[in-house]
Amino acid sequence: MSIPLVPLENIPFLPMEEFTRTVTGKLRSGGRAAVFFAMPEAGAFRLVMAIAFDLEGRLEFLSTAAAGSFPSLTPELPQLHLFEREIYELTGLKPEGHPWLKPVRFTGAAARPGVAEFFRVHGSEVHEVAVGPVHAGVIEPGHFRFQCYGEKVFQLEIALGYQHRGVERRLAAGPDARGIHYAETLAGDTTAGHAWAYCETIETLCGAAVPARAQVLRAIMLELERLANHTGDLGALSGDVAYLPTASFCGRLRGDFLNMTALICGNRFGRNMFRPGGVNFDLDAALAKELKARLDAAFRDAENAVALLWETNSVVDRFDATGLLLADAARGLGLVGPVARACGIPLDTRRNFPFGPYHDFTLSASGRGDVYARAYVRWAEMQKSAQLVDAWLDALPGGPVAAECGPLRPGSAAMSLIEGWRGQICHAAVTDDAGRFRYYKVVDPSFRNWVGLAMALRNGEISDFPLCNKSFNLSYCGHDL
Repeated sequence: MSIPLVPLENIPFLPMEEFTRTVTGKLRSGGRAAVFFAMPEAGAFRLVMAIAFDLEGRLEFLSTAAAGSFPSLTPELPQLHLFEREIYELTGLKPEGHPWLKPVRFTGAAARPGVAEFFRVHGSEVHEVAVGPVHAGVIEPGHFRFQCYGEKVFQLEIALGYQHRGVERRLAAGPDARGIHYAETLAGDTTAGHAWAYCETIETLCGAAVPARAQVLRAIMLELERLANHTGDLGALSGDVAYLPTASFCGRLRGDFLNMTALICGNRFGRNMFRPGGVNFDLDAALAKELKARLDAAFRDAENAVALLWETNSVVDRFDATGLLLADAARGLGLVGPVARACGIPLDTRRNFPFGPYHDFTLSASGRGDVYARAYVRWAEMQKSAQLVDAWLDALPGGPVAAECGPLRPGSAAMSLIEGWRGQICHAAVTDDAGRFRYYKVVDPSFRNWVGLAMALRNGEISDFPLCNKSFNLSYCGHDL
């Protein structure tokens, strides 16, 4: 969703006490922090928060001044715990009263003073299992530390930040020709999601009207990305429980969906498709017909492969009641995407904050909050994605595929919300007096959801970790930025 352009002077600027009281009230009454950051201003910092009221499809912006420290809201509002830790890490503004200021991304000499030690459980026969950060194969670096009693996991602590790339800092120097490429690689398997969010942020700041045809082409790319990744995840979940038929089929089918993306723009991950103002590639009638044929064939095969999961008792038994995550915990932590929907939380940006060609969107949610629910929500989303792409290919709007983007409006703020395949993506930008990015903030869904994986393992068995981890399938680089 493209949020209407907001001049900085129009963002309410509250005294700190009123800010904390107002934020607490709004987040307790159904609000969710879409983004929270600290921006340098007049020798101090300006704290800015956007609060999403998902059921109402409404956003509110609030800000306040801070220097040295500010009162932590995390003890009352756990969904803010990572935002506050990140603010401290990046600016030195200390959230006083925060229960655990462990580094989010930086370690060693680059870390701010805080509690960097791993949490430990003491007691007879309690033992510790450390996994990573170096993993087998091509898995990105991340450290998982389990506090266990026998097989039972009391606590899983996840430490990331091993490949912090400084992407936000680089984006803040723009916009320039390289900005779209940084956005495309923020999380390598979410090219369409992040590229769309970046483009929409720029389009809002420059007042560009993206043509209807370009909006539909963007949505086709986004849904193909969702189809490819959900297919891959269902195959990987099958492999984790040693059910090879679905694992084998889905491994191939993921490639089929990626090849459809390549047919449109020449790249299996969708790189170079998006541009501020629209897209770089169009579809003619012959290509649209070819895509429809490929989509129908691939989805029919996926339907058969995935049906095997729900019909196989050993698979259902392994998925059922594994990695339980209750809705209250997911809501309190501000989780998003299929993970939240699998807990019965009706949050999907395509419905709550519609963007592009998404209208009257329906979503799938399950209240069970286990591996089975997270797998089934993915399958329900695949069915919806296939229906959407098929309908769009049948009725592509006419007209151009791009509009010109002029200079950005100075002294303004813009935010974009896009429902990537892992969940809600947020890009926020503030311009300076010259119309350049003064500040740029990205919230990838993995930033919110890693803590959900830790909660899902609590009181489970350590042998369930690979399966639970795959049922979340979160991004390391999307977190590390």
